[in-house]
Amino acid sequence: MVWSDTITFQLLTRATYATFSPKPIADAHTTSAALFAISCDGLQDVDAIVEAAVSAGGKGDIRDRQDHGFMYGRTFEDPDGNIFEPIWMDPAGMAAEPAIQGS
Repeated sequence: MVWSDTITFQLLTRATYATFSPKPIADAHTTSAALFAISCDGLQDVDAIVEAAVSAGGKGDIRDRQDHGFMYGRTFEDPDGNIFEPIWMDPAGMAAEPAIQGS
């Protein structure tokens, strides 16, 4: 799946993925192996990606939406249990905001 000119996701079946790794393949429905943050150009792009994921069978907003003014993010889980977090951030606005708790 092509995300941009510089980012491509390789989508594999579990059986094919197992040929790439000597480690056991995690069940993403029960084990969190990774969270994929995806940078977006605007808030509306974040919302559009989550809505498209839900339309394709994913679960939207598995965590609360994050809206810090300078940064906006949502999450979705794909049908295989992988977690994605599309985010938009305004670097100029970020410099003016206090640090987010936990970061």
